[in-house]
Amino acid sequence: MILYRTRDSLILEHDGQFFSVPGKSIDELIVLDDLFGHVAQIARAGSKVAALDETTLLPPIGNQEVWAAGVTYLRSRAARIAESKDAGGGDFYDRVYSAERPELFFKSLAHKVVGPFSPVAIRSDATWSVPEPELALLINPKGRIVGYTAGNDMSSRDIEGQNPLYLPQAKVYNRSCALGPGIFVSREPLPPETRIELTVERAGTTAFTGATSLSQMKRRPEELASYLYRDQSFPFGAFLLTGTGVVPPDSFTLHPGDAIRVAIDGIGTLVNPVG
Repeated sequence: MILYRTRDSLILEHDGQFFSVPGKSIDELIVLDDLFGHVAQIARAGSKVAALDETTLLPPIGNQEVWAAGVTYLRSRAARIAESKDAGGGDFYDRVYSAERPELFFKSLAHKVVGPFSPVAIRSDATWSVPEPELALLINPKGRIVGYTAGNDMSSRDIEGQNPLYLPQAKVYNRSCALGPGIFVSREPLPPETRIELTVERAGTTAFTGATSLSQMKRRPEELASYLYRDQSFPFGAFLLTGTGVVPPDSFTLHPGDAIRVAIDGIGTLVNPVG
């Protein structure tokens, strides 16, 4: 079952049918003790609506903070080491990958997040920018993972590579985070073979494509969620991006007008132009 947020309402998709979600916001749903049970009841006895109009989709977020985990895939470790080698960061990222404690950092407040078909941004003072396709966890206030969506963690690799302490500037700026198209609600974890695919289209051709699977992630989603909630409270829950295993070659950088597609099995495809 997938929850969509539109300009007018929340819509639930189940087995190709669409249902209105009455009287609830994203914030109100996430704090429910049994989100899955609630939407399952809507799928059984709710009011059907017409097929979803994708042009009305908004990012599936209310008042949640968005956090992110770094260097959770071997491919990401290699890329971080290479980009920061001249700044002395090679050993730094190797230690992050191997450490017991994961790297977690703040990514975005809701008002800076964009949804499907809305433009993500390239930082104006960056020269090497990439998308990072990631599974995003939706975690309720009690620290339990209740849903999943696709995320794009836009990153300025040249700024991050200059010094690891520049990470917030490389990662956190207006329209640097995209979520969507909807929230896959499940009581069960996603299977390890779940595929995450990135495609960047430029002037009608494919400029880059790559894929990975959750089986390549070093840390379990539950582990990342547990560390995020240590000594922190999230009254409306939180989203947690889980890191990327798809990194374009060093010769690649995004251009204005590119179209970014992040596809995750069971969740759907998040499409954003670069503006």
